[in-house]
Amino acid sequence: MLTFLGFAMIATFLVLIMLKKMSPIAALVLIPALFCVFAGKGAHLGDYVIDGVGKLAPTAAMLMFAIVYFGVMIDVGLFDPIVKGILRFCKADPMRVVVGTAVLAAIVSLDGDGSTTFMITVSAMYPLYKRLGLSLVVMTGVAATANGVMNTLPWGGPTARAATALKLDAADIFVPMIPALAVGLLSVFVLAYVLGLKERRRVGTLVLPSGADEEPELVTVGTGAGAGTADAAGTAAGTEAGTEAGTEAGTEAGAGSAGERVGAAVPEAGSGAPASGGAVGDEGFQGLDPHRATLRPRLYWFNAGLTVALLTAMIMELLPIPVLFLLGAALALTVNFPHMPDQKARIAAHADNVLNVAGMVFAAAVFTGVLSGTGMVKHMADWLVGAIPEGMGPHMALVTGLLSLPLTYFMSNDGFYFGVLPVLAEAGAAHGVSPLEIARASLVGQALHMSSPLVPAVYVLVGMAKVEFGDHTRFTVKWAALTCLVVLAAGMVFGII
Repeated sequence: MLTFLGFAMIATFLVLIMLKKMSPIAALVLIPALFCVFAGKGAHLGDYVIDGVGKLAPTAAMLMFAIVYFGVMIDVGLFDPIVKGILRFCKADPMRVVVGTAVLAAIVSLDGDGSTTFMITVSAMYPLYKRLGLSLVVMTGVAATANGVMNTLPWGGPTARAATALKLDAADIFVPMIPALAVGLLSVFVLAYVLGLKERRRVGTLVLPSGADEEPELVTVGTGAGAGTADAAGTAAGTEAGTEAGTEAGTEAGAGSAGERVGAAVPEAGSGAPASGGAVGDEGFQGLDPHRATLRPRLYWFNAGLTVALLTAMIMELLPIPVLFLLGAALALTVNFPHMPDQKARIAAHADNVLNVAGMVFAAAVFTGVLSGTGMVKHMADWLVGAIPEGMGPHMALVTGLLSLPLTYFMSNDGFYFGVLPVLAEAGAAHGVSPLEIARASLVGQALHMSSPLVPAVYVLVGMAKVEFGDHTRFTVKWAALTCLVVLAAGMVFGII
C-alpha cells in the first residue's frame, strides 16, 4: 500500500507542476499532506514536517546567505569582466554561448557545491541569454546536467556517501570512474553544441560589429531570406514568453522561431547594417550597466579575494557552509556598503530571490518528511530491489547503474546511498560482484539527480534564471537521463562497471 502511495504521490506532484496546475511550493506542501492522510498517518503529519524542516534548515540558511553574497558580488561588478569576456570569446554566437554555459558550469562545479555553481553560472550567463534572445531553459538544462556529472567528485557528496555506506575508500571508487565521467562530460558538451546549433537556427547568428568596446551593439544575421532589421529586444522578449508559456518549441529548431516572429535577417556582419535601436536588450542586460551606482571598482580585488577565500574554505571544510556564507555575506555588505541605508537597499533588492528559494526548500521539507516518515521511501526501494529477477544477480552493477536514475531522482542522496545501496551491494556480493563495482555504478544517476525536485540547488537555478520548474523538468530530464546512460555505457566499455 505504501509503495503504491509513494509512487502515486511522486507522479501526481510531477504531473501537476509540469502541467502548471499548481505552483511548486503549493504542490510540495499540499500533495504530501493529502497522501499522508490517505496512508492513515495524518495524525503524525506535524512530526514528519518538523523532522523534514529540521534536516533542511541548514540548507535553507546556506542558500539564503549565499544568494545575498553572490547578489552583492553581482551588484559591485565582480562578474562584469567574466560576462564581457564570455561575450567576446563567444562572439555572440548562440552555439558558442550554450557550449560556454556547459564549460563554465563544469569548471565552477569543482567547488563541489551545486548552489554555488548555479549562482555563478546564472549570474554570468543570464545577461547574455537575455541580450541574445536565447531560450533560458537551455541554459538551466545544460548547467544542471554538467553540474550533475561533476557532482561525483569525492568532495561533492555522492562518492563520499557511497564510500561511507559500503566502508570503502573514496579514491578507489572515484579514480577508476574518471574515464567514464570524462565521456559523460564530453557528451554534455556535445549536447550543448547541438542545442546551440538549434538556437542559432532559431534566432540567427549574432555578431559583434568591429570596434565594439564597452557596450557593443549586436547585429542579427538570420537564417532565412529577406531584408530588414531584427529587433534584438523583441527577440529576447519573444523567447522569454515562449519559455514562460512552457513550450519546448522555444528550444527546438523550426518551431515558431523568434527570428521569424520579429522579422527578416540583415546581411552578414561587416555590411554596415547595425541593429535597430540604441537600447538593445536593456531590460535583460542590466548586469553590465557600466554606470550603476552599486559598482565598487576600487574594491574589485578585495571582493575577488574574498570569493576565492570563501570557496577555498568550503572545499577544505574549515567551517560548515551555512556559517561560511553567513560570515561572507556580512563581510561583503559591511565593506562594500558601509552605510546602513545602502545595506538595507541591497538586502531588499535580493529579498525576492531569497524568499522564493528559502520558501521552496522548506516546502520540500514537507515532501521529504512525509516520504521518509511514513516509510514510503523504504517500501518503494524494497519493492524495486525485490523486483530484480534472480537471473540478473551476476549483473548487479548494471542493475545498480540503471536503478540509480529513478532512485536518485525520487529520493535524496542520503536515502539512496545509506538505505538502498547496501542492499544492492549485498545482493551483488551473493553473486560475486565486487562492492566497488556497485559503488561506482551508483554514481551514474547524478546527472539526473541534480534536476530532482528534492534537490534544493535546482530551485536556485530556476529561480535566478526566472524559468518555471515544470519547464525545466520537461526539457532537462530526457537529456540528463541520456547523459547518465552514456556514463553507464562508457563504464561498461572501459571495464569499470
